[in-house]
Amino acid sequence: MFTEFTDFEVRITDAPYRTSGGLIWPGTVRIVYTDPEKEKTLEEYYGYAPAEMIYQMIREGRDINLSECFIEKFSLTEYRSLQKLEAKSYVKLGAFSARRSFFNCSSRIDFSFAEFSGDTVDFEATVFARGMVSFNSASFADCSLNMSYVLFRNGNIDFANCRFGKGQISFKNSKFHTGSKDFQYTSFGDGEVLFVNTDFGDGDVSFINSSFGQGTVSFKVARFGQGKVDFHYAKFGGGEISFERTEFGNGKVDFRMAEFNESRINFNRSSFGNGEVTFEGSELKGGKLLFRKASVGEGLFSFEQALYPEAEVFFDGTDFGKGTITFQKARIRHLSLRSCQMNDYVDLRMQEAALVDLSDTVIRDIIDLTPYDSPVAIRTLKISGMRLPGRIYIDWFANNLPSMILSQEQATEREISEQFRILKLNFNATGRFSYEDRAYVLFRRYEALADRKERIAKNPWSALWEYPVYAFKWLVFDKIGLYATAPGRVLVSVIAFWFGFGILFYLAELLHLGHTQSAVNNPDHLSMLSQSFYHSAITFFTIGYGDVYPQGLTRLLSALEGFTGVFMMSYFTVAFVRKILR
Repeated sequence: MFTEFTDFEVRITDAPYRTSGGLIWPGTVRIVYTDPEKEKTLEEYYGYAPAEMIYQMIREGRDINLSECFIEKFSLTEYRSLQKLEAKSYVKLGAFSARRSFFNCSSRIDFSFAEFSGDTVDFEATVFARGMVSFNSASFADCSLNMSYVLFRNGNIDFANCRFGKGQISFKNSKFHTGSKDFQYTSFGDGEVLFVNTDFGDGDVSFINSSFGQGTVSFKVARFGQGKVDFHYAKFGGGEISFERTEFGNGKVDFRMAEFNESRINFNRSSFGNGEVTFEGSELKGGKLLFRKASVGEGLFSFEQALYPEAEVFFDGTDFGKGTITFQKARIRHLSLRSCQMNDYVDLRMQEAALVDLSDTVIRDIIDLTPYDSPVAIRTLKISGMRLPGRIYIDWFANNLPSMILSQEQATEREISEQFRILKLNFNATGRFSYEDRAYVLFRRYEALADRKERIAKNPWSALWEYPVYAFKWLVFDKIGLYATAPGRVLVSVIAFWFGFGILFYLAELLHLGHTQSAVNNPDHLSMLSQSFYHSAITFFTIGYGDVYPQGLTRLLSALEGFTGVFMMSYFTVAFVRKILR
């Protein structure tokens, strides 16, 4: 099929023409193709098939073989008028073939309300040179339709309301020029539907309310131009659906309210222009929706209110360009956004999700997970390895953030600690310092666990000292002051230490192991218990009045308490000042 030409000239002679199949036609058509300068580029020869002869074949119920023929002004609407049939009555066509043919009409090449029979309706490598092409409301029963390598030079085609059965439908390697392509309300049956490597050209492409059966549906490596691509309300069966490496233009790509059943839908490595891309309200009962390594332009990319409660959606490695991304109120079991590039606002306020994976993703703007008018129910969130020049807006309590991170299956302590570190830095940048402290505490806890495990794994004998060191850090760093984030807790610990040492001093007196002696003959007549607590206080706070001094074991306890007091007061000062300065 020759597709690169600007215009053509038709010359009809009375010389008979024999096709490669042995059919003889009463005339020969010479077509000369020309370039923009009106220079000849190629010439081809066809048999001449007058429309009247084709109409006679239809009346007689004969098989129709128009392969390698030139057909001019063919119209089933005209045929119905000549036969005085109703305008929308079906015209029965037997086995039909028009391989490598040439259709030419000033207005419309009309196969509307055709009723095809036979095994295959064959238009392979045919040229529809001039005129709109209409198969509106045609019925193909279980016929296969071969439209491979076809050139629709006008661009405007109408396959609306067609009905297909179990046969294959192929538009592989076909080419459409500028104009509308209408497949609205078409039922494609259970056979394969192939638009592989199809060039749709510029103009709107509509599959609104179309239905696809159980067979494979493939738009692999197809190319859409600048018009709208509309699958609004389309229904897909259980077969595999492929838009792999498909190129979408800058027009709107609309899959709103589409039903995907339990299919595997493949948009891997597909490219979207700057127009809006929407799957709003679409439904996928099960299976997978794949957008791995896709490329998205500057328009809105919307999965708002998408209903995929048992499905997995993968965007791994996708570059989302500069457009807004929204999954608001969507229900998706597993949403993977690993290793993506997100340059604009991302709305992840999902109604339901078992897992949202943002590992190794670069966030340059805002990710919004904060519930406002409706709850956000994400059970598990993964942000391991995330690069965050932007911000995450998430609420520690409303989102149940600790549970979202800690519910990760098979995550190591190191990975958990790294994710809380990222959240700590994020909350600092957004000015939510109380949340920063909480994230910091969990970061340090899991970091300590990871350090212990990794050291013991390298040297099992190190467990002899790693566990005691870990226990000390757990008590002093964590429980006493939450890593210097809780001055109130440190203050409570100060009181507890003072009281504890006071009890120890009193017990030492009772057991005759030590004694607190008044250097001024106890002018206040303090009891043994009161003097023990008084000594504990001035020792802990290192006041050093010298009116009470220790003897025996109490000297050792006093030295220990003095060190503890200096440490605890320093700990409290650090924690308190940190709070105040922020």
